[in-house]
Formats: sequence, C-alpha cells, structure tokens
Amino acid sequence: MNRMKWQVVLGIILLALSSACYFLHYLIFRDPHHIFIYLVGDIAFVFVEVLLVTLIIHGLLEGREKRSRLSKLNMVIGVFFSEVGTKLLNDLARWDPDAEELKARMRTTSPAPGNALAKIRESLDGHAYAVDSTTIDWQDLRDHLVEKRNFLVRLLENPNLLEHESFTDLLWAIFHLTEELDARPDFEDMPDTDRRHLTGDAKRVYGKLASQWLDYMEHLRTGYPYLFSLALRMNPFDPSASPVVSET
Repeated sequence: MNRMKWQVVLGIILLALSSACYFLHYLIFRDPHHIFIYLVGDIAFVFVEVLLVTLIIHGLLEGREKRSRLSKLNMVIGVFFSEVGTKLLNDLARWDPDAEELKARMRTTSPAPGNALAKIRESLDGHAYAVDSTTIDWQDLRDHLVEKRNFLVRLLENPNLLEHESFTDLLWAIFHLTEELDARPDFEDMPDTDRRHLTGDAKRVYGKLASQWLDYMEHLRTGYPYLFSLALRMNPFDPSASPVVSET
C-alpha cells in the first residue's frame, strides 16, 4: 500500500514538472501551435515505444533469462541423476517384469547417438512401468533413499525448481516413497495391503523418473554431446550397460 502511494505521488510530481516546463515554454515563446505539434508527436510515439520496449525488447530479454534459468536447472537435474536418479531408475527397471522385453526393444544397429535415443523413447512410449513386488529389494531401496534424503531436501530449496513442475512432482513422489519405506521397521512380514501400496508408490516414481530421464537426455544431446554419449552408454534400463566403449 505504501509503495502504491509513493508511486502515485511520484506520478503527480512528474506530471506537474512536465506541465510547468510546457507553461515556461509558452511564457518565453508565446507559441502554443509549436507546443501542441511536439506534444501530439511525443504522445503518438509512446505507442511505438511500448511496442518496442514491452513486446519486443522485453520479450527477447525474458526469453534469454528463461533459457539461462533452464540451463541452471538442468545442471541441478544432472546432479540429481548422478547422486540419486540413475541408480534408482536402474533398480526400478531391474524390477520391471518386462525388463528383458524392454531391453530388446531398445536395441538399435544405428551408430548415431540421436537414433539410439529415439529408439529408447519409442520403446518407452506407452510402457506400463510396472514393478514386481516379489523381486524388489525393499531394504536396499529404503537405505538408498533415506541416505539421500538430505540431498533431496536441498534440491527442493532451489527456487528455480518452481519453474519445472514435472521435476518437482518427481521429487515429491520420491519423498513420499521414502517416508513410506522409512515408516516400516522391516519388510519380511509386510501385509499384502502395505506391499500393494508401496508397489504403487514405486510404480509412480518409476514412470515420472523415466520421463524426466528422457527429457534430461534430450537436453544433453542438444547441448552437451560428450556427456550425452556417456549417459547413453550407462543406459539405466540396461543392467549390463557400461560407460566403457568396447573395442571389439
């Protein structure tokens, strides 16, 4: 409220000064015709100035700033996959009942990295992202997520995440799964209702994580091809994947 009052007062002062200058011009030259010619011309140019400054220049600057923020955010996402995401996705894919079929669909004979990513995206399109509760190592999953909980909290403190809704949703899904796992003392005699609930939480994380991994891989492909090549060789959907390139 005080800020608006200050702006109104400033506006009144500026209008008063402008009127005083025009009046002084009239007192000196006694030429109202000349005053109104320039006054109308200046008012007419205001609309062009609004077009240039507000729509064009501001739009260009805003687009550049947004690209800069997204670039910084993708750096944060890269750290997330290095610390948590890649291992988590690898584990969930390993517990996928269709893991072998999915791995076979991803195979491509094309040496082009871009074609390989397209094949992976095509293979994951419409995938059910199921997890087999009988093969999940719940204890290992809990230990990994609880160990990384403070790191995930620090990620949520990053204000840039507010502009990346899908990544924020992924973090909340992981947090929920972590809390559910941490609330259970053991998993040996877990009731079927708890098992189904945890499996549903893991499945939700699996789908969101895979989608975010594809988006991040696309970012690496266009901006950092050397990192993309390494990430592609460490495909988390392929348990046998290795960053080492075979010479045979």
